[in-house]
Amino acid sequence: MIEHDIFRAMADPTRRTIFEKLANGSMNASTLRQGMDISQPAMSQHLAVLRAAKLVREQKEGRFVNYEVDPDGLALIAQWLAKYRAYWPARIDALKLLLKDMDQ
Repeated sequence: MIEHDIFRAMADPTRRTIFEKLANGSMNASTLRQGMDISQPAMSQHLAVLRAAKLVREQKEGRFVNYEVDPDGLALIAQWLAKYRAYWPARIDALKLLLKDMDQ
């Protein structure tokens, strides 16, 4: 289940930081490590988890590998959230009504 992989990947604060950095543009692993207290092997492992969840993709440029956010992974998140989007307005309206009744 890809949703499980996405949320497992994003549950880790280090991977969220990596993902947020990549949301600003493509970078190689060395550039991603700047400002982070993380080894190169650990960075590779985090990137592998993000790639497996389809949140990040890699592109080879010469000897370097650049990483970027994968829009397909973001689309999967949006699709998952869309299932619940219709649920919340009704629940919020019910909560407002309940709070209004409690206020009286």
